[in-house]
Parts: sequence; C-alpha cells; structure tokens
Amino acid sequence: MTVQPSTDLMSPLALFLQADAVVKIVMIGLLAASIWTWAIILTHSARLKRINKQSASFERDFWAASDIDAFHSKRGDEQLPIAMVLGAGLDEWRRSTRAAVVDRSGTRERLASRMNAAVAAELDRLGDRLNILATVGSVAPFVGLFGTVWGIMRSFTAIAGSNNTSLAVVAPGIAEALFATAIGLFAAIPAVIAYNRLSHGLDRLEASLGRFSDRFHATLSRELEVDVGTRS
Repeated sequence: MTVQPSTDLMSPLALFLQADAVVKIVMIGLLAASIWTWAIILTHSARLKRINKQSASFERDFWAASDIDAFHSKRGDEQLPIAMVLGAGLDEWRRSTRAAVVDRSGTRERLASRMNAAVAAELDRLGDRLNILATVGSVAPFVGLFGTVWGIMRSFTAIAGSNNTSLAVVAPGIAEALFATAIGLFAAIPAVIAYNRLSHGLDRLEASLGRFSDRFHATLSRELEVDVGTRS
C-alpha cells in the first residue's frame, strides 16, 4: 500500500518551513515582490481614477469660463496634469507676446513645444514605478522556476541518500519546489495584468491631454490673428 503524505506537511506554511534555505530566500523575495506589486497597483489605480475624474471637471469648467486668466488664477494651482499643461501654455503665451512686435509663427511653435513637454513630463511622473510591474511580471516566474529546480535537485539528492522512492519521501520536497513556482506566478500574473491596464489608462490620459493641448493651442493661435502687439 502506498503511503500518502500528511496534509499538514503539504500546507503552505509547512512547505515554507521545511524548504531549503535557498528556496526560502526565493519564496520570501517573491512574496515581498508581490506585496510591493499590489501596493503599486492599488495606489496607481486610485490616483489615475481620481485624476481622470478631476481632469474632466477641470476641462469642462475651463471651456465654460469666459476669462482664461481669471480661471487660471483661481484653479491653476490644482495638482492636475491638465492644469500643468494649461499653466505651461499661458506662461509661454505671456512670454512670447510681451514684446512690441510678436513673432506669430515662432509663438505658435513655442506654445506647441511647451505644452507637449508639459504633457510628457506629467505622463513620466504618473508612470513612475510602472516599470517595477513590468519587471516583476517578466522576472518572477523565472525566479520561482529557479527555486523549483533547486528544490527538485534537493529532493533527488534526498532520494539517492535514503534509497527510498516512496511518495512519502518524494512528495514534500517536490511540493515545496513547485510551491516556489506558484508564488512566482502569484506575483507575476497580477503585475502583468495591472501593467497593461495602467499603461492603457495612461495612454487614454495622454490622448485626452493631447486633445486639450491642441484645442488650447488653436484658441491661442486665433488670438495671434488680433494685433497682440497692442496688448499690455
């Protein structure tokens, strides 16, 4: 009759405690990576959702405003990407139209450059640490596989030393080895899914900021058709 391994010995805690020191280090590292991954996922998801909601309200109120300068004075300090793009555009507008004679073509180019740079800077800021998700998603399975290979090698060594190939001898070592791979997948799968989702969210935000930038650029360009040299 085949001896079945005890279920207590096959519990996650037992598998960790009876694992080799190398496999334990792999498991601890993967668990830490998983916790770090979920912290990034939760914080970035909440922040992106909040920014999208507040940005939509900001843009709606901006286009409804009759005085751009007054609107910027009132709400330009809000820590939103769209507010930063607005501030960059207005700052460049004021600098470029300060002279008595305005270079209209140069002003348009500088406006586009400043606002595009503001969009890129905000996306870089919001995308900070997303590379960690990509790294965990691509590396964690291989780290877990390393722990599995090491654990199986240890099991084969134990089999050779005891001259016993029964399931009771083989199962615990193989189980702890496979547990390392499971932890690696547990860390990697959410990281990959979240990275794709958050990257998609940033792409949508970039498109939204780009549309706002283009529309605001067109508004300021129309102002250049007026004799801006007479403006104070």
